[in-house]
Amino acid sequence: MRRTTRLGAYVASAALTLSGLTLIGVAPAQAASDPVPRQTAASWLGGQLNGEGLMYNKQYDFVDYGLSIDAALALDAIGGHGTEVQKTSDGLAANINAYITGGQWAPDDIYSGSVAKAAVLAGVAGDDPTSFGGVDLIQTLEARVATAAPIAGRLEDKGSADYANVLGQALAARALDKQGSARADEVTDFLLQQQCGSGYFRLNFAKSKSAAQGCVEGSDAPDTDATAFALIQLADQSSDATVASALTKARAWLISQQQCDGSFGGGTTTEGANANSTGLVAWAFGDTPASRQAATWLRGRQATAADSGNGLATETGAIAYDDSGLAAGRADGITDSTADQWRRATAQAAPGMAWFSADPTPALNLSGPSGYLEAGTKTVLTTSGAGEGTVLCVTGPGVNETGVTDDAGLDSSVTLPAGTSARVYT
Repeated sequence: MRRTTRLGAYVASAALTLSGLTLIGVAPAQAASDPVPRQTAASWLGGQLNGEGLMYNKQYDFVDYGLSIDAALALDAIGGHGTEVQKTSDGLAANINAYITGGQWAPDDIYSGSVAKAAVLAGVAGDDPTSFGGVDLIQTLEARVATAAPIAGRLEDKGSADYANVLGQALAARALDKQGSARADEVTDFLLQQQCGSGYFRLNFAKSKSAAQGCVEGSDAPDTDATAFALIQLADQSSDATVASALTKARAWLISQQQCDGSFGGGTTTEGANANSTGLVAWAFGDTPASRQAATWLRGRQATAADSGNGLATETGAIAYDDSGLAAGRADGITDSTADQWRRATAQAAPGMAWFSADPTPALNLSGPSGYLEAGTKTVLTTSGAGEGTVLCVTGPGVNETGVTDDAGLDSSVTLPAGTSARVYT
């Protein structure tokens, strides 16, 4: 959302006067959502599945089962795509061992995160995860849950390497809780240990399985994707007071990370604004001011009918990872080497598009004191008219502030700079 409001400031003899107080470009708190962005995203995503309901990677010549599940879970969240979700579940069931084990190279290895992800898909498709392609996914998953301190409740892979992380742990918490597993509580408890005091979840577990297992603030890097993903997977347990408290802290931390344009960056390797992170947060939040701002940013990176004259003419609905990805797509189309990024971005962003509004009616006002103000003094600029929980950014001489509105709006303290001049605030 563009915040182009200018607050003009006219000064004489080192004094400042404020006038022209308006802000434009922010949707009202209860604007009706536009179904087109999510519907076209879902159609494009469903069109990427082959006849077996699976994603085939042409660049590297393999079936990407994990991405297939991502697409199916997104389609399930959007709704109205039960046929595609069922087809993906059937396709995965027919190839389940190729996904959850090391396949022909290491058939005895078991990847716990893959087992958990498959179990979640089976659940949303209405299939039985205890008998999925001839495999009891719940029993297999329970066997991958550590029982000894200090890692009791932690997922562990079977094999020469352990790739388990917070994403798989969150999926396991959801799958086991859904099935009423006796291991569900300890898996959820271990997941909650991965949340730091400020509210974020780290992505990776402690390297040592004999050391303390909790998230260490300032040492463990925050991860936007892991935090949003945990929110999504723990939603069904929100009636539990401990889980609810953790979710509240996670939401507060995520809101503090939103940029003025509505976007979010990811973890340490994906810090720039991107559709994966922005989409996951919007998906996790549901209908809130933050998710509506995020959806507007996502819409600006989606192929639409306006792309009829460029490389994205036949890709309506696809969502680019970032601005450079969108520019490359418009220039060269979606190629075998870039399709994976587009698919992953769309799978994670499409559900968050549910909160996009095509009616960004002006709703904000920026006000300040009238008359002449002496340079070097402090004054307050007040933004009103936004819904509670909206992320606003106020910039100009003496202020560069990002804040979240309360029910009264947002106050920004400004220290007026020295010198006789007109000042502009945005």
